[in-house]
Amino acid sequence: MQTAAQKKVENIAEYVLYMYHVEDTIRKFLFDIPLLMEKYVKLQLPDASFLGQYENWYSSIAHELQQTGKETSGHISEVDEVMLELVYLHQTLLTVVNDTKYQELVDRSLVYMEEFRKKAEMPKSQDVELLFHAMHMKLQLKIRGKEITQETEEAFDAMRIQLAYLSREFHKMKSGNWETNQN
Repeated sequence: MQTAAQKKVENIAEYVLYMYHVEDTIRKFLFDIPLLMEKYVKLQLPDASFLGQYENWYSSIAHELQQTGKETSGHISEVDEVMLELVYLHQTLLTVVNDTKYQELVDRSLVYMEEFRKKAEMPKSQDVELLFHAMHMKLQLKIRGKEITQETEEAFDAMRIQLAYLSREFHKMKSGNWETNQN
């Protein structure tokens, strides 16, 4: 809860990936919030006084996922809204602003993204959504202790750099410090 709020302010890409992880965790605990609190959240809290707030937060996310039919996949509306903003920014950087640096990053990651699109069976996904799924997959591989080949690491790096640039531009835009002619 506090971590999510901090990430949302500091790094929108980390926020989205964190929320993906939270949603996955809720699903892994089969929406059993008391069990999730006991076996997962309590172990991470430095102070038990926050337990009620965290339980309410996880419960509200679980409730929204269930109410919107996203028990197995999909994201809460707040994450979807951020994703939509990032997709619009991505398109704006490429077509309205003609940001040459961003275009270079897109070009560098394009071949990797197309390969990932096929392997992940996400043929109609927006590029930004694909970037997040790739980074989420990398985190899952690391959590599971799976080895990542040098070739795959290069692909992840190209996509990570593009996502980092997009995230930086997002925060500039949100803060009102976005000057489209100075990238």
